Amino acid sequence: MAQVLEFKLPDLGEGLTEAEIVRWLVEVGDVVAIDQPVVEVETAKAMVEVPCPYGGVVTARFGAEGSELPVGAPLLTVAVGSAGPAVDGTAAGPAGVVSAAGAAEAADGAGAVDGEGSGNVLVGYGTGAPAARRRRIRPAQMPSSAGASGPGSSPLPAPAPAVTPVAAAAPAPVPASASAETPASAAAQAAAPTGPVAVISPLVRKLARQHDLDLRTISGTGRDGLILRSDVESAIRSVESAADVVLAAVPDEAPRQAPQGERIALRGIRGAVAEKLSRSRREIPDATCWVDADATELMAARAAMNAAGGSAAGPKVSVLALLARICTAALARFPELNATVDTEAREIVRLPAVHLGFAAQTERGLMVPVVRDAHTRNAESIGAEIARLTESARTGKLTPAQLTGGTFTLNNYGVFGVDGSTPIINHPEAAMLGVGRIMAKPWVHEGQLAVRQVVQLSLTFDHRVCDGGTAGGFLRYVADCVEQPAVLLRTL
Repeated sequence: MAQVLEFKLPDLGEGLTEAEIVRWLVEVGDVVAIDQPVVEVETAKAMVEVPCPYGGVVTARFGAEGSELPVGAPLLTVAVGSAGPAVDGTAAGPAGVVSAAGAAEAADGAGAVDGEGSGNVLVGYGTGAPAARRRRIRPAQMPSSAGASGPGSSPLPAPAPAVTPVAAAAPAPVPASASAETPASAAAQAAAPTGPVAVISPLVRKLARQHDLDLRTISGTGRDGLILRSDVESAIRSVESAADVVLAAVPDEAPRQAPQGERIALRGIRGAVAEKLSRSRREIPDATCWVDADATELMAARAAMNAAGGSAAGPKVSVLALLARICTAALARFPELNATVDTEAREIVRLPAVHLGFAAQTERGLMVPVVRDAHTRNAESIGAEIARLTESARTGKLTPAQLTGGTFTLNNYGVFGVDGSTPIINHPEAAMLGVGRIMAKPWVHEGQLAVRQVVQLSLTFDHRVCDGGTAGGFLRYVADCVEQPAVLLRTL
């Protein structure tokens, strides 16, 4: 007899709690082998293929492509131990579906488990039960007891009176012409006496006229009932207070319609980038400094290195690889920038190793792969690792470990044809070096105006880890290495 096992979305590591289904690799009715990839999912870190730990026939799939599932939610069910189980293909699991743990206990005669976890393992982590979802229960409608309240009847207890919003209990809106008129002043006008008004000052008359007040309705506090300026101002305040009460009772306008247009969900890679950039802006007091540098000698040195290596020496050294090697040399001189801030402990943590991240634009969005232990590599080794990680990023094969743990980031936005930028620090790092395009510009070289290859360098840094002097020293050293690559020979 076939046993139907339920395969749940396993823990993908790195603290990830959900994943988006990108592409199903199997259909309902397909026969799968043990550890065969069955679905491709995208997390906030990377895109991965999820293998199924069971072998058998797929009887149901849960979730359409593009939907998100939490860790521990069912992915599919597999009929094990039968060549041709019934296949219904519906989202609801068939009767008799058990988890892997439940199947194991049933085999041992221990009974079914209560669903505390699937036990499935993908990258060395066990799964836990998904968080319970609370359902909002609407109160049942109480029957009306209006007709059962006569003498001798036993009506049901009347429900508690509903709380009515202030706007609903307020009187109907009043016309604008009557909004400034209080009930007291209206009654006073109906019985307003005729005759002279006890006012001497023309300023008092003008003030009352400006606020549409009838002086006959105001009681004077001066000698023999003389109306003073303070009496008029008090009447003005009373009218304004009454008008505020009336306006507050008028129902608000209908809520504005949400803007129409294309809506793009902030999830997966895009959502992770948005959250990290927002957190960086919220938590890091950043500052930016920049400098123009003559990169003519650097470009000449690169050309000489690639020419000396020949075609059999492997891939050519890129400009980004040389800049990365310059960054590691600069961080050795200014370790303050290879750090992070522990906000809870109120401490700056200077890191011993340089794990260099670099920005890579892909079809799936911006990614920052990390070159591990960049401080131990030369320019050729860094260049080869950058090329490998870039290819993995473009094909969606980067693992979460390759996208986390960076200590400093290099951002080459010059590939987009722009000269400068103010980068946002890749939280929780302390600094990022931005590099603009290298282009021919007029430059004073050895006292003469010449056309040189000029690049703009910008450094955004966390002002908590260092002051402007340290940041300026770091950027100046990088610019010196760009202008005179021989400066690097001291650290090689």
